[in-house]
Amino acid sequence: MILLGNAILFWCSAWTLNVLLARSRFHSNKIVRILVPALFGLSLLVLWEGAVTSLGISPVILPAPSDVMTRFAAETGTLWEDFVQTVLKGALSGYVIGATAAFTIAILIDRSSFLTRGLLPVGNFVAALPIVGIAPILVSWFGFDWHSKAAVVVVMVFFPILVNTVQGLKEASAMQQDLMRTYAAGYWQTLRKLRLPAAMPFIFNGLKIATTLALIGAIVAEYFGSPTRGMGFRISTGVGSLSIDLVWAEIAVAALTGSVAYGIVALVERSTTFWHPSQRNDK
Repeated sequence: MILLGNAILFWCSAWTLNVLLARSRFHSNKIVRILVPALFGLSLLVLWEGAVTSLGISPVILPAPSDVMTRFAAETGTLWEDFVQTVLKGALSGYVIGATAAFTIAILIDRSSFLTRGLLPVGNFVAALPIVGIAPILVSWFGFDWHSKAAVVVVMVFFPILVNTVQGLKEASAMQQDLMRTYAAGYWQTLRKLRLPAAMPFIFNGLKIATTLALIGAIVAEYFGSPTRGMGFRISTGVGSLSIDLVWAEIAVAALTGSVAYGIVALVERSTTFWHPSQRNDK
């Protein structure tokens, strides 16, 4: 219980320090903005370790972070193989295909009022379909390898990106578009120089949402059929064999991957839409 008490004391101290940093005049400093969530996450891990160790919680129920890290270090080869299968092959390929298709269809919808009225309602309907319903169907169509996982990812990321892009293309005001017409600008010139830049914040919102959906879709799809590798396959078999520390190691890899992917898209957004008020006011 002494370890648990020390963990609680550390958590309280970290919480107090975070509150002071968040309220200080340095709260907008980049180092402080990184330090606050990092310290908060570290305090949760310390509290987790203390609770599991002091209360004698079985590793089958909840392994300690130290056990997870030990298993992580011992299974780096397996984790990397699963990462390549799920992320680089399934999630990334599906993300790129889905985003490209969504952007292309969004331009077509923008050019056609018929597609605007006909396709978007159908898209919203398809987007509401549960992944556990469509994943086994796509696995039966495309096989058990990464191709079926990519197909699931395409379905999951397509419509969020499509809807955000279509909405973003409407962001340019009528006065701005009339001004482009007075300069004798055609549709494609107006699209490239006015409407696409105005739509960029919406497009990046869709891309950021899709980063997490892509990873979730690829992992869940592996539950319904996969070769003997992949994050979803390893999580499923790990739970069945009571290798919960390996399951948590896979979860850690997925969480880190999703955070890094989101951060990359956010950095690209900041460099692309630096002119937007949301970026200019971000100190």
